[in-house]
Amino acid sequence: MRADREAALTALYSDFTALNMEGGWHRRFPALWPEPRRNFLPHVWHYADVKPILDRAGELIDTQQAERRNLTMFNPVEGNIYSTVRTIVAAYQMIRPGETARAHRHTPNALRLILEGHGTSTVVDGKQVEMRPGDVLLTPNWAWHSHSNDGAEQCYWMDFLDVPLVHLLEPMFYEPHPDGLEQAVEQLEQAPIAFRWEDTLAHFEAEQARLGPNVPLTIELGPAQLDTIALHMLRIGAGQTTAPVQTTANAVFAVVQGNGVAEIDGERHPWSFGDTIAVPAWRAHSIHAQSDAVLLRVSDEPVMRKLGWLRSRQP
Repeated sequence: MRADREAALTALYSDFTALNMEGGWHRRFPALWPEPRRNFLPHVWHYADVKPILDRAGELIDTQQAERRNLTMFNPVEGNIYSTVRTIVAAYQMIRPGETARAHRHTPNALRLILEGHGTSTVVDGKQVEMRPGDVLLTPNWAWHSHSNDGAEQCYWMDFLDVPLVHLLEPMFYEPHPDGLEQAVEQLEQAPIAFRWEDTLAHFEAEQARLGPNVPLTIELGPAQLDTIALHMLRIGAGQTTAPVQTTANAVFAVVQGNGVAEIDGERHPWSFGDTIAVPAWRAHSIHAQSDAVLLRVSDEPVMRKLGWLRSRQP
């Protein structure tokens, strides 16, 4: 009797497996678990290591060969070849004097944090603004955008895009500009897409006056925002540490100034100017500054909040 039942079960499993189906009562891998799994890994990319490689690439790769001379940071989790964290990819980019990156548009949202160099500007949907160190500039989805360096210095910045999220959901569209560049361009000193470094500093000072001294600060950049990406600037004084937090939001931190250590799941990760820190979802983390520091936090909080999945707790 038992042998007959086992034979019948084997035949049953074979029949629905042949139809690309699986019985919920005997899954090889669970579909639900009590809290987020730890898949992507905490990791730090050091700008001091990357900049010389970008410089070498600048000598070998021109804008005809690569429209954007960038180096993407892929998380070292096994099997991953692109994403920095699950929903966000970060990259370092450099543009040399006299170069222009042609215009294109795509459904992924993008932004950039300028690290070094003067004389570079971006054009987004016909609006041209200069990009200066410490500035953060937005490129909303499906907006035409190009970059050009009319100065005498090589310019370096960090890009952040929600391309991995678009890959997961699949609404990917990309289009190069038919003319190479937008023809009707208006030059602006200020624009909603450009968060100026001096304005960020002024916002910090106002927040410090409100909260008092010796308190790490977090401000949200806005009012202009991207639908899928939240941007926060953190100012942490020398010797200060942010409160530990564990959140379902994936985050990438970029160091605007200073140096210190990020503690992620009990492991210490040193960082300094220009470095990139990947903090995947549900990883307990805090940030300690050894010198006065400012960091940009790029996260998928808007996605998690809109879907009712944003949860945070102090570990």
